[in-house]
Amino acid sequence: MAQIFRPAADFWLRLLVLGALLALVGSLVAAAGYADSSYATRRGWVRDQPVPFSHAHHVGGLGLDCRYCHTTVESSAHAGLPSTQICMTCHSQEWTKAPMLAPVRRSWTTGQPLMWNRVAKLPDYVYFNHAIHIGRGVPCTTCHGRVDRMPLMMRAKPFEMNFCVDCHRDPLSKLVPAGRITDPEPMKWSSTEQHRFAAEAANDLRIDPARLDKCDICHR
Repeated sequence: MAQIFRPAADFWLRLLVLGALLALVGSLVAAAGYADSSYATRRGWVRDQPVPFSHAHHVGGLGLDCRYCHTTVESSAHAGLPSTQICMTCHSQEWTKAPMLAPVRRSWTTGQPLMWNRVAKLPDYVYFNHAIHIGRGVPCTTCHGRVDRMPLMMRAKPFEMNFCVDCHRDPLSKLVPAGRITDPEPMKWSSTEQHRFAAEAANDLRIDPARLDKCDICHR
């Protein structure tokens, strides 16, 4: 009876199967690495802005409160971006000839608003309301990091689903009193104080962690 396959066929078949498995594993590892990389999440990336605004200087150095520039963060879904009028409150008197502030002066003269590029941007299919989070005691640093140390604003968190869900499943441990929400420094207190405050917040604000990880909370 004639032999259909050569003796080496079994070797090549095994090699092909092994190669396919290695390629599959390598693809999965590469996909997982990409999903967690700064290239995919944009974490640590800086976006070009019309003016090189330094949070390190204005927040860390001068002590400006977040709400001075982000005026609707307590009352709207959107935090709001600083208008030319807000910039000129100071810069009509300070650094009035600085070349880097020329776009601000031009905007003031022409009436054309500054076009800021958003750094912390969620996908369109995700609903996020700043006012709700601020009203419940979620500090700005939870999502935006230590902006007081950023010469140029960059994305501090990945803003992936895990990040949001992890916080929603254990929100009470992340809350701070209303007067400490915009503090650059994370609040330092004992576990006893934090647990007491969390219990009071859960009761006063009617926060139910069992409800917060439902799909329709963020996807509407």
